[in-house]
Amino acid sequence: MSADTVEETDRETVPARKVRRHSVRGQVLDALRAALVDGGLVPGEIYSGPALGERFGVSATPVREAMQQLALEGAVECLPNRGFRVLSRSPRALAELAEVRALLEVPVMLRLARDVPASAWAGLRPAAAATGEAARAGDLAAYGEADRAFHRAVLSLAGNDQLVRLTEELHRRAMLPMPGAPRVRRAELVADAAEHAALLEALIAGEVGVVESLVRDHFAGAPG
Repeated sequence: MSADTVEETDRETVPARKVRRHSVRGQVLDALRAALVDGGLVPGEIYSGPALGERFGVSATPVREAMQQLALEGAVECLPNRGFRVLSRSPRALAELAEVRALLEVPVMLRLARDVPASAWAGLRPAAAATGEAARAGDLAAYGEADRAFHRAVLSLAGNDQLVRLTEELHRRAMLPMPGAPRVRRAELVADAAEHAALLEALIAGEVGVVESLVRDHFAGAPG
């Protein structure tokens, strides 16, 4: 792919979202992650640092730094003197991620359901409500962040920072779409968010059997 083609791809597919100068690398990273989730960065395509930097209104340096982080997360691969290729996800890879997340999170949630008082669970209602708001807006990238924040809030009650970090990384990988897959519909996001609300109410009520059924179904479904 020529440099001209790369720049044309950047112009057509990446949202024209400018970033503030404060914490530029972090903002660029957030914008790139959102573009990966909502289709602004297309699997298999190659993107150049300078062209993306121009798009965001920053130099190429924070873009390259952000892309290096995405490479560590398995979202892109670095191509010397060319840029970064967005990696593809296969159905099998996504199924494997869901299985690993379930193996890690389900036992912890069931233990927490037995041990954590209702008052602590009630404090998570705003996090669950945020997933509903993002779902109703149909914003897949915002929903991914809200969904991740809800799961982080639940798992943080276990007091295991390594678990939280690992499950967040798995969640990010699971949110990346497959090539050619249809865009997740708003109704699917709303249904997924409703599962959060139902799960939280079961946790508050101490209904461990209901919690187990809901959390296993949640990991078996989409989007995350």
